[in-house]
Amino acid sequence: MVVGSVLTAALALVALPGLAGSRVPSPIEPLPASAFQSLSIPADGSRSDTIGTLDPAHSSAAGLADTSVITEPAAVPVAAAATRPAVDQPDPRPKSIRKPARYTLSGWATFYDNGTTAMRLPRGTRVVICGAGGCLERVVNDYGPQKKIRVVDMYRPDFFKVCGCGSWSGTTKVTVYVY
Repeated sequence: MVVGSVLTAALALVALPGLAGSRVPSPIEPLPASAFQSLSIPADGSRSDTIGTLDPAHSSAAGLADTSVITEPAAVPVAAAATRPAVDQPDPRPKSIRKPARYTLSGWATFYDNGTTAMRLPRGTRVVICGAGGCLERVVNDYGPQKKIRVVDMYRPDFFKVCGCGSWSGTTKVTVYVY
């Protein structure tokens, strides 16, 4: 009981700001007027101050002179987007069938220019993406997209093959078969 009383008293002393050594912040003092100097600039252009040229240490080796001629550079050709290598696939035999998909997803596909196929599936998963323009078989090699209604982000040329729509389109309805 005595120990509890002593501990309570010690905690009360520490909690009081005056006894614990806290200070009240000092008030902000204004700057004295003598710290400022007056400056007068004539508005009529009668100033005689001139700015000299920089010394040689401040000029670069490729500086421009009054007689320098400036020409516009030639137009830079726009580089074409990287394309996927074309792989010749053997023609399927009439009796060949694809094994059944583990499951299918339906939703919207979008494109982006990373050159990858992005889904919320592990990398290396083989998928067949079908839309109004046809089907493509790809391997998932990136993670995305973030929204629930979009099921796949595709490389731009792949998107337009599956979409079968004009270059103005940004989304298309697809069915994804996951193998």
